[in-house]
Amino acid sequence: MSLDHSPVRYPARVALHRQPMGVIASAVTAQRNVLELIPEIATRQPMVSGKTGKRWHMVMEPQALCRILKDRVEDYPKSLVTRLILEPAIGDSLFVAEGAHWRWQRLAAAPAFAQRHVEALGPVMTAAAEASARRLAAARGPVDVFAETVAATFEVISDVTFSGGEGFDRDAVHRAIDAYIAGAARISLLDILGLPGWIPRPGRLFSGSDLRRMKRVADDAIRARVRSGPRPVPDLLDLLRAGEDPETRRRMSPAELRDNLLTFIVAGHETTALTLAWALYLLAFDAQVQQRAADEAVAALGGRAGTAADLPRLPYIRQVVEEALRLYPPAAFLSRTARVHDRLGGREVRPGDTIMLPIYALHRHHMLWDDPDRFDPDRFAPDVTRDRFAFLPFGAGPRICIGASFALQEAVIILATLVSRLRFELTGRKPQPRMILTLRPQGGVWLRVTERS
Repeated sequence: MSLDHSPVRYPARVALHRQPMGVIASAVTAQRNVLELIPEIATRQPMVSGKTGKRWHMVMEPQALCRILKDRVEDYPKSLVTRLILEPAIGDSLFVAEGAHWRWQRLAAAPAFAQRHVEALGPVMTAAAEASARRLAAARGPVDVFAETVAATFEVISDVTFSGGEGFDRDAVHRAIDAYIAGAARISLLDILGLPGWIPRPGRLFSGSDLRRMKRVADDAIRARVRSGPRPVPDLLDLLRAGEDPETRRRMSPAELRDNLLTFIVAGHETTALTLAWALYLLAFDAQVQQRAADEAVAALGGRAGTAADLPRLPYIRQVVEEALRLYPPAAFLSRTARVHDRLGGREVRPGDTIMLPIYALHRHHMLWDDPDRFDPDRFAPDVTRDRFAFLPFGAGPRICIGASFALQEAVIILATLVSRLRFELTGRKPQPRMILTLRPQGGVWLRVTERS
């Protein structure tokens, strides 16, 4: 696909470093943007190893990633850094737990994310898409579409989590999430050095009030639901309350319910909002792709908002979403800790080594993707095949994101609705990909938005 009409060849990308970094430089870089820890060579080599405080390996080889995420998942638990950042906010919930504790929670939660339940939540997504299109159509001047997609997806996740909203203060939870990410989710020098978790990380000492407020709001909403009983159409809280381990019949305690609901609220709106914002930026970047997507959406929707039933008629919109997830994966940098001696990519791995999974580099790897920095949704056309472990926006193996189908359905419904009614154009303010906890557009995604005639 030609991009000659565009003033630049490639959309926004991170400048990966070409020289080795020491401990202090690594810590400073991680505070600014975790992705800048990735060396440029990681987009051309299957594996990169080094020592910065402790031994580490960056893994981009699909076979090795399959071993870590699928074949030997118990030998590669989530890293101490991941736990230190997330446990204060979401406890030992599904995203953080390991072993048997993770397994029973996954079994209990799985029915809530069955396809029939995801489709049943479609009307909430349709309503949010309609409201978002109206807000954008009424806007004047350049619009930060990231702020808009955050508003739309938070509306969705709060409605499908606590329908009716009794006792649930959306604004309080949203503010607490943003404050926690801004203040406590950055990697510290002590993390880089690999020091034990009992040593306090200064940046995380002052987030307690935000976390207590967020948990208190969720606890109040759960207690209100216990008093009122389930909704006529079950929401996520009802489904999780009813879920149980099929073998032991164990159900989630109120604290486990709260922590898992907060996990889904944080992950469920942030990741989809980012995907939509980056997708709109990419459509503005390439007017031809945008027109093709708009033509498909107009033909499928006929002026109304998208629904779950429309998804089979929106394959190109889905391709745009997947290409946005490739270029800007929300979970762009994962880490694990090796528990046992092993070999990955022909290299020795020792117990305690940090195993980094730079999804950003994997998705832009020159051995796996043709011209990887180029925006091209046809990479995901139905007749194109690729290694399963070359594309990991939701992870893979037994710990693949439980809400992947929910996120994709929501993204396609909202994006199709917006692009069928509105045209998006660049303003000259280029978003900067910057990762703290997720891959966000620093400064927002500012676009000109006009109604289609």
